[in-house]
Amino acid sequence: MTHLVRLVRHGRAAAGWDVDRDPGLDALGLDQAERVADVLVAEVAADVDVWTSPLRRCRETAAALSGRLGTEARIEPRVAEIPSPEGVDMADRTGWLRSAMNGTWGDLGDRYTEYRDRVVEAVTACERPTVVFSHFVAINAVIGACLGDDRLLIDHLDNTSVTVVEVTAGSLRLIERGREADTLIR
Repeated sequence: MTHLVRLVRHGRAAAGWDVDRDPGLDALGLDQAERVADVLVAEVAADVDVWTSPLRRCRETAAALSGRLGTEARIEPRVAEIPSPEGVDMADRTGWLRSAMNGTWGDLGDRYTEYRDRVVEAVTACERPTVVFSHFVAINAVIGACLGDDRLLIDHLDNTSVTVVEVTAGSLRLIERGREADTLIR
């Protein structure tokens, strides 16, 4: 069976990656969540599955759509944010991520290729039309899997951009790339 999975990057966070490990959305991010929910309600069936990263900014973005659909989002840890390396303190997280995004998953080693593979496995395992609220790097991992591209950064996905992939018998095909922007790592 073939179905679509929509990958939504969370709305704008209230704090940066180097300040807060789990920020919620700021006022603009909350507005973005409402607007993307309006778009998605017009595109998906009422019984679509809704998944979210366990992180607050994704849960808050998903809440707008879940509220309109009268459903609860399933928390899916496999689509969470890329973990920062052991021993890297908060102030150095953004520098590490910017450097990592210039390379490939293979450059980062087993911990990160396993993270990438878990994200892709989660999306590939969707058995029905699903909307997944996730993160910049995680969605890029899925795009890379579709394109056979090992780079960490392929698309500069904007907040609440929607990337669409087709899932057929355990394989992925990129249908639509999410809106891009000059985006800060937040």
